[in-house]
Amino acid sequence: MRALLLAAALAAVACAPTSPDPVDNPARVADGREIFRHETFGDERFWTDVLRMHEVMESAVDPATALSVGLKVDADALPPGILQTADLTNPATTVALLKLGAVVGVKGTVVTEGGRDRLTRVGVTCALCHSTVDDSVIPGIGRRLDGWANTTLNPGAIIALSPALTPGQKAVYNSWGPGRYDPRFNQDGKNFPVVISPAYGLSGVPHATFTGDGDVSYWNNYVAVTQMGGQGVFVDERLGIEYLLPRGVPDLVAPRLRALREYQLSLAAPAAPPMSFNAAAADRGRAVFDGAARCASCHRGPTRTEAQLHSPSDTGMEPVHAARSATGRYRTTPLRGLWQHPPYFHDGSASTLAAVVDHYERVLNLRLTAGEKADLVEYLKAI
Repeated sequence: MRALLLAAALAAVACAPTSPDPVDNPARVADGREIFRHETFGDERFWTDVLRMHEVMESAVDPATALSVGLKVDADALPPGILQTADLTNPATTVALLKLGAVVGVKGTVVTEGGRDRLTRVGVTCALCHSTVDDSVIPGIGRRLDGWANTTLNPGAIIALSPALTPGQKAVYNSWGPGRYDPRFNQDGKNFPVVISPAYGLSGVPHATFTGDGDVSYWNNYVAVTQMGGQGVFVDERLGIEYLLPRGVPDLVAPRLRALREYQLSLAAPAAPPMSFNAAAADRGRAVFDGAARCASCHRGPTRTEAQLHSPSDTGMEPVHAARSATGRYRTTPLRGLWQHPPYFHDGSASTLAAVVDHYERVLNLRLTAGEKADLVEYLKAI
């Protein structure tokens, strides 16, 4: 039976679509949005039963603390006027927000015992890392922006609150910092976090992740099972990873992957805010992008990416993260919405777009003038 399960899992990976298809089913997109925002895939078994995060959140995580580590609150889930009277320094308010379903990417089960609300189970969803809010109420509280990288989220610091971890494990998680996560640490024991990437603008993009291991559904499956702790199957012989389920235990991930994928593919990259770039300089910068800087030789078409993968030495990237992947290489990053998610490169080594341009000028010996570099930056802001 185990051999049959393994064969089925391998077949699912092999048959995963290699290129996005059109998003043409509104009902499935709507289902995907619900999955993206609220589905835990049964990962409460990890966040509650193993990490005991429900204990920590109920006793020690008040809203002010939660906001300080980058958790977001969905203003549309709040009753009118509640923030005017809520005590943001009381963990009981966090429990109340979870009861309302207002904490983006975190789902709690709250029961009333003896007149008091108790948090009994907690899990996480895709939206934890790949949604933020527009800060329309206060910083950290506003309307959802699905697909946007939560660049202020500190997932390592959140995980490190678990009483189930050793001091050594807590030290690793606390070393990551805001906007970074290591999706391989629990597989190979190495510590090399990468920036949290957007989940928007992926329609027409052949590689969903920095190393191009697979398409959107491949990565959703990997994360749901191996990182979130969801109840599903994931097998990749290239990485030596094999997560199977006991006979009779349902896969809560696989049946939801298609709708989840369609919702993500429906998320367009956000346009740059008005007045956030110099339009005349951006027009000149496009000519630099296509010409002297040679960017368009790899960043092609409307998505500004390509199917080809590159060795780290091709573009002067560090090799560690690629070596931990299934491909050993890096994709050509799609460039839409760059303004939204600094720092840049997979490792966050470029804090600004100017630093990106400086990197490629040095590695590719571009010999750009100061004016050309400045114009190119304005184009990248606008793209």
